[in-house]
Amino acid sequence: MREDGGEVLGVYRDPLGGHPVVFSVLPIDKVEPTPYQRDVSEPHVKRLANAMERLDRFLDPVIAVRKDGRYWTPNGNHRLNASRRLGAKAIVALVLPEEDVAYQILALNTEKAHNLKERSLEVIRMYRGLVGAERKGPETAFAHLFEEPAFITLGAAYEQRPRFSAGAYHPFVKAVEDFLDTPLEDALPLREARARRLLELDDAVVSVVDALKERGLQSPYLKNFVVARINFLRFRKDGGKPDFDATVDRMQASARKFNVDKVRREDIGRMGGGPLEPDEESA
Repeated sequence: MREDGGEVLGVYRDPLGGHPVVFSVLPIDKVEPTPYQRDVSEPHVKRLANAMERLDRFLDPVIAVRKDGRYWTPNGNHRLNASRRLGAKAIVALVLPEEDVAYQILALNTEKAHNLKERSLEVIRMYRGLVGAERKGPETAFAHLFEEPAFITLGAAYEQRPRFSAGAYHPFVKAVEDFLDTPLEDALPLREARARRLLELDDAVVSVVDALKERGLQSPYLKNFVVARINFLRFRKDGGKPDFDATVDRMQASARKFNVDKVRREDIGRMGGGPLEPDEESA
C-alpha cells in the first residue's frame, strides 16, 4: 500500500466478523469504482460536495479492495467523485484484503438507494465480470451477490433496451425466476435469451398501448395496466414455480388478443401506482 503512494493509519479486526481491515489514506487518482456499478448521479455528487465543503471535513471512509495496483471501491463512488470535485489529492479508505468484497455492491451500497434499473444493471455487470474472471460454480453459488434472480434477466433486458419499462414486468418475472443450477458461463446465454423474450413481450404490449392511445386513453400507467390484465399468474392458486417461457408465451398470446374496445377510462383510472422508474418510457 505504501508502494502505491498510500499510508497505513492502522490495522484492526472488525468487531462483527473479526475480518482484518486496513485503515488508510490512498492517492485519489488510484481509486476508482468497480466496473459493475451504476452510473454516478451528478445531483447527488453536487449535494455531497456542498455538504463536505460546508463541514470542511471528510468523515465517511470509502471501502476499497486492491486490484492490480489500483483500488476498487464497491461503496463510495459518489463520495469519491465529490472529493475529486473539491480538489482532494487523497481519500480515507477502509481497505479489505478479500477481493470478493468488490462484488458485494448491493449489500454495501446504502449511500444512495438503488432503483430497479440500477440494481438490475449492476447485477448483470457483476455477472459478466464474474464470467470474464472465469469464476467457477453454478449461478446458485453466487445468489448472495445477485440478491434476486429477476435482476439478472431484467438487467440483460436493460442492456438491450435502456428505456425498458422493467417496473411493469418485475412482479411476474420475480414470480417465475429462480437461480439456475447451471455454471455461470452457460447460464449467461440463457439469461440473455430470457431477456429477448421479455422484449418480445414488451413489443406486443406496446402495440396494445398504442391502440389504447389511438382511442384517446392517456395515462403514465397504460403499460402497467396492460401487463396487469394479461398477467394470469394473479389468479393462480397453487404455489408451484411457473415456467418462464410458458408464462411469456401465454402473456404474449393474451396481448395479441387484447380487446382495446372493452377498456374504459375508469378502468385505467383505478390502476394508479407509484412513480415510474427513471428513464423508463411512460406508456
